[in-house]
Amino acid sequence: MFTACKPTSSIITSKDDAIKKGIYKEPAVVKTSTSKATKPQKETRSKQGITQILQFKKPSKVNEQNDNDIFTDSDNPNYLISQLINTASDNLGVTYRGGGTTKAGFDCSGLMYSIFKKFDISLPRSSYQMAEVGKNIDLNEAKKGDLIFFINRGQSRINHVGMIVDVKGDEIKFIHSSTQSGVIISSLKESYYDRTFKQINRVIQ
Repeated sequence: MFTACKPTSSIITSKDDAIKKGIYKEPAVVKTSTSKATKPQKETRSKQGITQILQFKKPSKVNEQNDNDIFTDSDNPNYLISQLINTASDNLGVTYRGGGTTKAGFDCSGLMYSIFKKFDISLPRSSYQMAEVGKNIDLNEAKKGDLIFFINRGQSRINHVGMIVDVKGDEIKFIHSSTQSGVIISSLKESYYDRTFKQINRVIQ
């Protein structure tokens, strides 16, 4: 079961709020039916058992049948990360739904899975499996686009995931799908998340 956390007054629950706080900008993406997908280069497992995904080249559509596939016009990973954040933020306010991967409702890993998939980046479907992907990053090295993981409600393994959308000083904000509030942006400074935080993984270099 994927669980999330109690909202506080500092959370962001709409695109308007995100725009006002400088986290969300209208996506500047290009849709086309002729671009070819370029698969990301993957490294082998490290000694820590973590698979690193590095050097993404021009992400494009997931499959030929998806009319909502998104194409970027830059090889710059920072551009890709901004588009991931914009696309994820476009779902702010969508309700929580266990097993959900669409705007009818997302669970936490379903949100991450569907957003990255739009850019031809395949992640595992569950949060604890996602925690095995990428490079483990120290908290003080966190950047936008990194995945952030939690163990909550007495669970023995990772059961919640979000994506970092803003880092200012020692505050980290992340977008995720909360069981109580749906897709929101929360802060790691909130006591619940600070208490249940487990790790950060970088999947884009």
